Amino acid sequence: MTNKTLCIIKPDAVKKNLAGQIITKITEAGFKIKAMKMVRLSNESAGGFYEVHKNRPFYEELVKFMTSGPCIPIALEKENAVADYRALIGATDPAEAAEGTVRKLFAENKSENAVHGSDSDENAAIEIAHFFSRKELLENYAD
Repeated sequence: MTNKTLCIIKPDAVKKNLAGQIITKITEAGFKIKAMKMVRLSNESAGGFYEVHKNRPFYEELVKFMTSGPCIPIALEKENAVADYRALIGATDPAEAAEGTVRKLFAENKSENAVHGSDSDENAAIEIAHFFSRKELLENYAD
């Protein structure tokens, strides 16, 4: 079944000019880009996106990091998109990530880990809608 997931190239990776290399790895893994843009998140937008973590000790630091510079949300499509993308990016902590994964190659540490990936089909739909309107998702264009 073809489904979607959300990638966010985080501010650390954008600042280091790694977006092109990350996007290349994603497309070489068979993902189709359905929507993409560069944004600078406000505190409200980042706080809403990470609301699920609001009571966790790292929440404030995460919001501060995600608003520290531009990021690039990307709606991706592929069969088994969520699981395949999470395998491609690797563990949250790059020290624990498998060789060749995005985080092993490009992340600094558990906090500045280069990319975000949705953890379920349900969350992917919610997360994609946070950044993209239906019109932006190229649903009406032929492949």
